[in-house]
Amino acid sequence: MPARRPFLVASLLAAAVLAAPGAARDRKKAAEVVKDPDAHHFAVVGHRALEGGEAALKEVLAEAKDEDLAFLVVTGIKGEQEACGDRVYQKRRDLFDKAARPVILSLSGSDWTGCRNSAGRTNAIERLNRLRELFYGEPESLGKDKLPVTRLSSSPRFRSYAENAHWQVGKVMYATINLPAANNHYLPAAGRNSEYEDRAVANRFWLNRLFAIAKQDKVDAVVLFAEGNMQPLLQPANGLRALLQRTPTGHDGFADTRRQVQMQAAKFRGRVLVVDSAGLPKDTRPGIEWRGNLGHLSVGAHAVELRVAGKGENVFSLGDVMR
Repeated sequence: MPARRPFLVASLLAAAVLAAPGAARDRKKAAEVVKDPDAHHFAVVGHRALEGGEAALKEVLAEAKDEDLAFLVVTGIKGEQEACGDRVYQKRRDLFDKAARPVILSLSGSDWTGCRNSAGRTNAIERLNRLRELFYGEPESLGKDKLPVTRLSSSPRFRSYAENAHWQVGKVMYATINLPAANNHYLPAAGRNSEYEDRAVANRFWLNRLFAIAKQDKVDAVVLFAEGNMQPLLQPANGLRALLQRTPTGHDGFADTRRQVQMQAAKFRGRVLVVDSAGLPKDTRPGIEWRGNLGHLSVGAHAVELRVAGKGENVFSLGDVMR
């Protein structure tokens, strides 16, 4: 028996050498899994992608059924020409409830800002409150597969603002903020801006709270979803693009929010991505623009997938354009 020991050792060494390539591949795969445990992907539907009304929404929800899709953000429930009545709202709620994946609804201006009653008078605030009751009454997403969310309405001071919600997947914090198109619903007539002013206070508190939580939880990135045009976000306040962004009222309803996001991003160690639904025609492919750690993506008339792969400069990348 002792005479056979060198042969046994040699055989074992040979087997180890033969197995080495396979073992190396296994180790590489295992290292990749360990390196990027929080990789995931999600989808965003721009408001203009739903110009076809209920049929367009059904199509988008049907396409977003991949079991690996973490969630789907849909900007708005109806177009400007559709009615503001409870019948339309309820039908859209029923559609969202049937969705295969978790659905986060980010409000659009056409959902409520232009609504009028039978006498032709604005009933925007009443419709906004009805939307809050119907779509934001639970601490979770819409859809068959629920995703837990935390709403601004959990704060007693801002219990009306249930549409502002945040959630986390892996090491990324996601949040919605109510910034409707048409200049953030700023009204030029004197004495008519109480809704805009009150919401501005709530949004300011919300952004401060989000970044405080992000730092406390040591997340790698923050993603904000809104409808309104945040395009000049990457430009200095006195830059050319900002000058070209003048509104008919002479007041930029998004300016304060842009400044706040810029300030918070400058103090945050990770990446900050703002996704809006403004101003991108269907024949233009969406793209992420970066300035330092602050990024901007406008999805416009598209529905797009975004992939999240760990931390670093390339944490976010565009996937498929669904529409």
